[in-house]
Order: sequence, then C-alpha cells, then structure tokens
Amino acid sequence: MLPKALTIAGSDSGGGAGIQADLKTFAALGVYGASVITAVTAQNTLGVTGVHNLPPEFVAQQLEAVLSDIGADAAKIGMLANADIIGAVADKVQEHGLKKLVLDPVMVAKSGDHLLAPEAREALKERLLPLALVVTPNIHEAEVLTGMGISDLADMEKAARVLHSYGTPYVIVKGGHLEGVATDVLFDGSEFHHFTGERFVTKNTHGTGCTYSAAIAAGLARGLPVFEAVQQAKEYINTALAFALDIGGGHGPTHHLASLYRDRERYRLLQEMQAGVALLEGKAGLAALIPEVQSNLLAALPYARGPEDIAALPGRLVKWGERVRAVGLPTFGASRHMVAVLIPALEADPEVRAVMNIRYSPEIIAACEQAGLTVASFDRQEKPEDYAARPQNRYREWGTAAVIEEKGFVPDVIYDRGGWCREAQVRVFGKGPRQVAEKVLAIFRKLEES
Repeated sequence: MLPKALTIAGSDSGGGAGIQADLKTFAALGVYGASVITAVTAQNTLGVTGVHNLPPEFVAQQLEAVLSDIGADAAKIGMLANADIIGAVADKVQEHGLKKLVLDPVMVAKSGDHLLAPEAREALKERLLPLALVVTPNIHEAEVLTGMGISDLADMEKAARVLHSYGTPYVIVKGGHLEGVATDVLFDGSEFHHFTGERFVTKNTHGTGCTYSAAIAAGLARGLPVFEAVQQAKEYINTALAFALDIGGGHGPTHHLASLYRDRERYRLLQEMQAGVALLEGKAGLAALIPEVQSNLLAALPYARGPEDIAALPGRLVKWGERVRAVGLPTFGASRHMVAVLIPALEADPEVRAVMNIRYSPEIIAACEQAGLTVASFDRQEKPEDYAARPQNRYREWGTAAVIEEKGFVPDVIYDRGGWCREAQVRVFGKGPRQVAEKVLAIFRKLEES
C-alpha cells in the first residue's frame, strides 16, 4: 500500500511553499499526500499581501476528517499563525497518537513577512515541540526559539541542545543562512551529525524549508529511520534547488519535480542513445572519423547534476574494418573524460545535452564548415597554469568553457590541434545523441564528396 503523509500548513497562492510545496514533494517521493489548511495567503514571489487564518475549530475538523478515515504514516506541521490554531493541532495530534511528526516552525516568509504571531511562540514551544519527532528550524527560527545568537557551527550545536531539552528527540538546525558551506546539524540527544550540501547562487529559494521538512516526513512515512530520512531529504532539496524555477519577479520556487523528471527520462535517453549508435554503425567507411583514442557518444539527462546522470558507451566506439562498432551498451556514468567536455556546454545551454569526439584533420574541419555547422577551436597551450597541474582531462573542460564564453553560445563543433602526447580531436555537440550522430554523418558525407 502507498505510504500516506499529512501536511498541516498554510496555503501559498503562488504554489512554491506551504501546502502546495508539501503535496508536490510527497508525490515526487512516492507518498500519498493529504492536507489540513491552517491559513490562506495571498502571495507571490514578491511577498505576502494578505493572510486569512482559518478558525481553530475548522482546522480541528479537517484533522478529524483526515485522521479518522485516511490516517497518516507521518505528518509535517508548517505555518500555524496563532496560539489557538497551535492548541487545536496539538489536541488532535495527541488524540490520534501521531508519532512521526516533523515540525517546521515557520515564522517569517522568504520575503520577510511575519507568519507567526509573537504570542504564539511560547505555545509552539510548550504544546508542539514535545510532540514532534523532528524539528527543523533555520538559523533565525532557532534564535527566536532559544533566545541565543547563532553565528557559526558551534552555536548551531548549542542551539540544537537547547531545542532538544524542550522535548523533541531529533533537532535539525539548518545552516543555509550562514556564510560558507551550507551545513545542517542533526542532534539526536547524544551525537551530532552534519549534512553538508551545495550552496547555490540563486534567489529562487522560496519554499525551501517547507520542501525539506515535507521530504523528511515522506521518508518517515516510507519507514526510513530519521537519519536516512534526513539524508534523503537533503539530496532531494539539493536537486530541487539546483534546478530552481525562475518564476515571477522575486524569489522563485524550488523545482519540486526535478528529480522525478530526471528519473523518468533515463529509459528514454538510453533508447535514444541506442538509436544514435545504430545510425553510426550502419555507415560504411565511418571508421575514417575515429581517432586513435577511439570515440564516445555521451548524452545527459535534462536535469543532470554529475557523471551519474550522463550516459555513454563503456567500451567506446571503435574501428571495425571500415565501419564502427559500439563496445557495450549505453549506461550511466561510463565516461569520465568526455564528461569534462559536456558539463560546460550543459551549464551554458541546458538544451545542448550530447557530444561525440571524432578525429581531427584540416579536411574534417573543412567538411564541418561545408555541412553548415558552426566551428570554433582552442589552443591547449594557452590553458591557465592552475589547469596545467590538474588531471589531464581538465584541459578539455577549460577549452570548451573558454570557447563558449568567447562565442556566447555552444558551437556545433569545438576542436583543438593537440600537443605533446595529446591527440588532436574534434567534439561535435547537439541537443541529443541522435542529432549528434546525424551531424557526424553529415560531416562524413561532405568529407567523401571532397
């Protein structure tokens, strides 16, 4: 049976936080989501223009309706607004014996608007913290709840101890608001665990806290221990932030479905890779384009974050008489060298998700131009000194990035003439593996004609 999770929170008319963010997160992580709305807000990416708190008795009525019939394997609590709503929620949580409860003490919106009345803070500490299994304050919320200032990791650990003393078994103090590495501190009453994540340079972080706590609740609903639920949630929110949506004129939302879309595309991409390889294998004489180091065809998922999201041929494309043959079936994470070429192209243009390397010669470059492809080059000898000390494949990353920066777009073809113990090569880029294969065949046809 599908695990069930309940969100008790406010509604965000902009769709990036609150109930809307929680339900998207539950769905993305394979959990059925139910909701109890505590407040209705009029808000967008620029701020909150209005809040209508629902009557506490109606909040209680929603809770009774859901828990008496559907139930919940875990629940998360977000915006509660005032002491009366906090009391109504606490009463129903106790009445129905909810144990796997994640409390996100929402106090201030990303825009700076206050979402929790000052007099409700004590009610939150006294009524809900002792009932929660996990509490997830950010730095500012932890400061309010503990009355202490937090400026570094040591302060975060001290605050976690104080919050634990209020009765919550697991305390997560989120470090996203501090400078440097984004580290969250988890305290289980005896040990501290640090969860380090990437720091993304983006203004589109609306709903991050809601999404993170909902992801933890989803993990708990699926039966994960707290540590594993937090670990999964951290990975999920990192992906959601990496592909945050630039919507509206203010703080856009995280992309709650990025990980789901990425996983959905895996099978389709492997099929497209096989189609591209079949085109190349079917052309007699194509071995003339294979370099001494052999060729490889790479393609990335739409939401690629690293080599594990990029498919390639584990044994490359090799010469087989006058033809080429693929050694092995396309698989993810099979090529580390050519990834250094594709990543800069992906970062510059997410639509350019495939590349193949072929042999260099002046005649091949002329054929590229005759095929109507945009062509650019770099000189390996011009790479900065710091790249000279790095692994040998890093010159490819530098050269590709330098060409793209100079041109302002990703050319169809980027080549270099090699150097000492380095074979000259041509890289052909495209939106997908089939398109790259078609470009390579177009180059070959022009080469045959010359």
